[in-house]
Amino acid sequence: MNLDELLNDNLLVAMQSIVTKGVEQAAEGFSGMLGQSLTVDSPKVKLVDVTEIPSMLGGPENEAVGIYLASEGTMCSQFMLILPYQKALELVDLLMEQPTGTTDKLGSIERSALAEVGNITSTMFLNAIASQTGISSRPTPPAVMVDMVGAILDIIVATTGGIAEKVLLLQTTFNCGDRALNAEFWVVPDPITLKPILEKASQENGK
Repeated sequence: MNLDELLNDNLLVAMQSIVTKGVEQAAEGFSGMLGQSLTVDSPKVKLVDVTEIPSMLGGPENEAVGIYLASEGTMCSQFMLILPYQKALELVDLLMEQPTGTTDKLGSIERSALAEVGNITSTMFLNAIASQTGISSRPTPPAVMVDMVGAILDIIVATTGGIAEKVLLLQTTFNCGDRALNAEFWVVPDPITLKPILEKASQENGK
């Protein structure tokens, strides 16, 4: 069974609890990073055609920031966080505890802050999967890219040798004081990982 055959509604149900746990742990990690409490809304998991991603981000020519990681170990997955450029600047302001609008460009410090977002989120996601399946992996160092949406996706496809027709879209909102940030992560897990997740969900549903 290939990846696209496994990416179905049953997988969405199985992934919901894993994603919730992972995002909650990521919120704790961000709280430690920010030095103040950060809460997270209940995440939503969707299946999205990879061809829909550019339009969701304003079009293939829209300037964006891409944070890309892969996982090493038993599970070989890919993680993509692609933000419209302006939203990436706002995220840096949130992470660096600055008023919105302070950051107007991405230097080395700002890129490091964005890279840490990808690192924390992917690590917590992998930890949540490990606790459910026993499959452990670790993320690669994050790569931060600033380019047009279409170009970022082309780089990712070229780097990975192609991705599935559908990807998992994780949507949530991080809240810090009176500030809120909508976040969307694209995850492409491998079939080896998905099978035990689906098997565990089937066992629990049969109880």
